Amino acid sequence: MKPLSYLTSLVLITIFPFLLTAQAETVDLSMVYRIKQEGMKNSAIEELLFGLTDLTGSRLTGSSGGARGNEWAKKKMEELGFQNVRIEEAGDFTRGGWDNLKTYAAMTSPYYINFACNPVAWTGSTNGPVKAEVILIDISSVSDFEKYRGKLAGKIVMMSSAETYEVSFEPLASRYTDEDLKQISMAGFRPRPGRPQADMAKYEAQRELREKLSRFIKAEGAVVLLNNAGTFNVPRSTRYDYKAGDPEPIPELNIPVEAYGRIARLISHSVRVEMEVEIINRFFENQKTYNVIGEIPGTDKLLKNEVVLLGAHIDSWHGGTGAADNASGCVVMMEALRILKNLNVAPRRTIRIALWGGEEEGYLGSRGYVNKYLVDRETKEHKPDLRSSQLTSIWITVLENTGVSLYRRTIW
Repeated sequence: MKPLSYLTSLVLITIFPFLLTAQAETVDLSMVYRIKQEGMKNSAIEELLFGLTDLTGSRLTGSSGGARGNEWAKKKMEELGFQNVRIEEAGDFTRGGWDNLKTYAAMTSPYYINFACNPVAWTGSTNGPVKAEVILIDISSVSDFEKYRGKLAGKIVMMSSAETYEVSFEPLASRYTDEDLKQISMAGFRPRPGRPQADMAKYEAQRELREKLSRFIKAEGAVVLLNNAGTFNVPRSTRYDYKAGDPEPIPELNIPVEAYGRIARLISHSVRVEMEVEIINRFFENQKTYNVIGEIPGTDKLLKNEVVLLGAHIDSWHGGTGAADNASGCVVMMEALRILKNLNVAPRRTIRIALWGGEEEGYLGSRGYVNKYLVDRETKEHKPDLRSSQLTSIWITVLENTGVSLYRRTIW
């Protein structure tokens, strides 16, 4: 069984009790069989996944790719026959719009080698192609800045790293056994673990130091800041804590540990390293986040206002297509409703799919949905779509990373 087809079945099994015409009604096994047959023999998973990954590309919040992904999802929901389909404003987005238009990086001395790389989101552009010496700096606090004052102009700067690269001999992926799948289906939902308080404090301190360092080296005239981010020659996607209207930060470039380590070792052996880098990024006005919503309306006059809500986040990072995080979740939700629609299932309650925007930037889409339809986050006032007798807290269920786990995120 294909993993995403299995997950579609899991989603449908999860919501199936809500489709029954009465609480005590016997399960319609013939319908269960038809759902399984439709999902396995007529699956649209591959085509849906192609559309949301290869065709639309990356979907960073506030980017042109994000808007492109939203438009594709809306059009596809309409083609599948969902109703009340719309791209709906979810709230403000303080970073504004940002697109990466070009990225190139190579070491040119002591020999040539091009690098896999990824710009840090919401950082600036180089002034055309720049060719400069790479220097390694060691900074653990603001007081260390003085050691480098007057020494960074025209340089490409990289931080020394104390991290130890540990090689793992475990496979990157493995196939679930039938027993694994059985255990997953019985596991239910669990809260997503949070970071310990001490780790959060350390993270915030490091983030603040990095922002001060970025401003310092830009003021000193450095041309690029290199970051050690990624493994197996795949650079990570990260962001700068930019706010629309602020001065553009120095261009920052993530290169994976293999390339970063090579440069650091050359410099530590007193070998002069030069790189050529060109980064073109575009900032533009776009200070809203959006959700894409569609549904199969309920048919019971008493129950049709009750909503069975399926959610996954449509935004991704900019270095890839966001296939596992979280296009896989989006297409599983769309496939679940496609199956019900194709089988002419007439649910008593409304079944709604919501593809959240801005989740990677702080759960902005799902929080915006709650604030608009369920509970005012400031006043705690219940909105008409929430029956106060049914809920004491609100959870948004998100299917991520091809369904290794089903997590609940508390958003109120």
